[in-house]
Amino acid sequence: MFAVGNFISALATVIDIVLNIYMILIFFRAIISWFSPDPYNSLYQFLIRVTEPVLRYIRKFIPASFGMMDISPVIAILIIIFLRVFLVQTLHGIGASMR
Repeated sequence: MFAVGNFISALATVIDIVLNIYMILIFFRAIISWFSPDPYNSLYQFLIRVTEPVLRYIRKFIPASFGMMDISPVIAILIIIFLRVFLVQTLHGIGASMR
């Protein structure tokens, strides 16, 4: 059971890192959208390709925008924070209890 506990703890750590990186990408996309980004810029295209599937899914359930502000990045970041607090800490707890 020791190995399974370590595996679950390692999985929780990897999930935490991936969620953190994705949250940073969403944050950068939101900041860049305040300016007039070049749509042909490879970094901007990467941010759009990586974050748009999640943001599009969130936009299906919320109003299109509040004024001129798109709140889907804020909601996505809040969901990621919830997952980091609930899911990751739960997996760490399960892994620690199996050691």
